[in-house]
Amino acid sequence: MQTLGFSTHLCDLYGDKFDPAITKREVRGFDTDDPLTRRYRDLLASAEVLVIVHPNCWGSPPAMMKGWMDRVFAEGSAYAFEKSGDQGDVPKGLLQTKVALVFNTSNTDEERERVVFGDPLERIWKDCLLRYCGVQNVIRRVFRIIATSSDAVRRGWLDEVHRIVFKAVKDVIHP
Repeated sequence: MQTLGFSTHLCDLYGDKFDPAITKREVRGFDTDDPLTRRYRDLLASAEVLVIVHPNCWGSPPAMMKGWMDRVFAEGSAYAFEKSGDQGDVPKGLLQTKVALVFNTSNTDEERERVVFGDPLERIWKDCLLRYCGVQNVIRRVFRIIATSSDAVRRGWLDEVHRIVFKAVKDVIHP
């Protein structure tokens, strides 16, 4: 993306020692006291393209990612309510992100994921979080089956990720 004029920021939640536990202040809708959470919120607010990568853990993001979602996609940062508080009304998305790319890994067959489980990650990312916060263009790709994949298959997946990201970024530049 840098070759197309975008600056990139890697947020390694584990490497950054992010605390996924939402605070009492944050649950009540007050701003965070945590500098790292504030930094992540600022990065999210400025993102034209958002790339999210995580495994499927029992039909949901892993706990670390879920904590990031709870703390970073916060009221006042990623969405707001017309009445300045949640009174059951429809939120207004605040994010200016033009496209979000969500890459998941899974050990569940695609048909089984869709038919038996209803692909909960699709609903979580597209409808319950990103579109809720104003991101209308969401592209999601699941790479499966991880447990039996070869090095060559995984290299192919990485090449595919590169192509998807490159095309999405070019589309942001030249819609």
